[in-house]
Amino acid sequence: MGLPIVAVVGRPNVGKSTLVNRFAGALDAIVHDEPGVTRDRTYRPAFWQDREFLVVDTGGLVFDDDTEFLPLIRQQVMAALAEASSIIFVVDGQTGPTPADQEIAEWLRQQSLPVLLAVNKCESPEQGLVQAAQFWELGLGEPYSVSGIHGNGTGELLDQLVTHLPATIEVEPDTAINVAIVGRPNVGKSSLLNALVGETRSIVSPISGTTRDAIDMVVERENHTYRFVDTAGIRRKKNVDYGPEFFGINRAFKAIRRANVVLLVIDAVDEVTEQDQKLAGRIAEEGRACVIVVNKWDAIEKDSYTIYDYEKKLKERLSFIEWAETIFVSALTGQRLEKIYDLVNRAAEQHQRRVSTSVINEVLEEAVSWTSPPANRQGRQGKIYYGTQVSSEPPTIALFVNDPLLFKDNYRRYIERQFRKGLDFAGTPIRLLWRGKKAREVERSGPNRATRVK
Repeated sequence: MGLPIVAVVGRPNVGKSTLVNRFAGALDAIVHDEPGVTRDRTYRPAFWQDREFLVVDTGGLVFDDDTEFLPLIRQQVMAALAEASSIIFVVDGQTGPTPADQEIAEWLRQQSLPVLLAVNKCESPEQGLVQAAQFWELGLGEPYSVSGIHGNGTGELLDQLVTHLPATIEVEPDTAINVAIVGRPNVGKSSLLNALVGETRSIVSPISGTTRDAIDMVVERENHTYRFVDTAGIRRKKNVDYGPEFFGINRAFKAIRRANVVLLVIDAVDEVTEQDQKLAGRIAEEGRACVIVVNKWDAIEKDSYTIYDYEKKLKERLSFIEWAETIFVSALTGQRLEKIYDLVNRAAEQHQRRVSTSVINEVLEEAVSWTSPPANRQGRQGKIYYGTQVSSEPPTIALFVNDPLLFKDNYRRYIERQFRKGLDFAGTPIRLLWRGKKAREVERSGPNRATRVK
């Protein structure tokens, strides 16, 4: 049994996301003074007193307008209510009751869930009581005067909310694999998410920039739990104006940082772009495991050599993540989508993997026997004394040597290739730390203090 869900609803621009941030105690929901910023439904953990719950931010609800994204937003709001145990209806205390508020209130009265009326933007406690009193006419019970910005009145609102929530139960440790779906705008990230989870979780549209928040979706499949995060399409910085898209991109970068595995979605028709290369570099920089997902493969004219030629181009242009496995799919037709789960599992396992010191030194010994470390112009040769894994996620191996400066990039890449050849590590970056000071201490103390690599 999961945490109870509280849906926050209301017309556009009444401050729903500000209140969600206040309840969750984090600036996760995008807040911007423009109607329609929130489009998908987004979930944030929150607690009050002895109760834990998920608060769901939803898009601005409009019933009498079918332009642009509004019908899709309505679908998302209704989906949120279908899984909620309580509703917080947010209105604007500075504007007063509007016909749109009346229409939403009438619709909420038909629901079988408890509804709390939050009159937002009541920054003055004294004036707020007067502002809130106007909303008795909506027929939803007591209006609570609150300020999402300053926090006024939110305690009283939450005190009432918890009376409708079940007591918190012990929750097992989170073992979900966090999977961030990233890519340029309009490469099919939301379509891919919807196809993987089997429901319309994100709004899908051919208009670039539809997704602005990072969207979490938990899926259980074959004894594994996955938390998929659909993110805003990431464009070049010079093309991004300050505002909702700017914050959405920051959320996408944050999603990469907290992911175990990143699905880098490439448009098969456009092939690899400069922005795709920058995203690949970011993934490697953050040390995240990765699967390259080439979407829209159904739109490519193919012969028996097409896939091999494409893979070669990918490896050349995405050299930052040459260790990532690649899959060619179509979110539209469902082609090979199921195989993504296997690649995610494999990448996550390798990302968390730990290898014993004895095995690492066996690989090192073989590598050195095939190709000796280089020597400098003065004839001083590099020596690798031993190696040991010091951390995982990503796997990080410390190599103790006589002088790190003797090991140039070519030899360092050779050692990494040997680790991958001997130990696999498919789908994850590995980091090699070349340490000199302790190695010199080992050299002085003799071979009995450590196992030397011949």
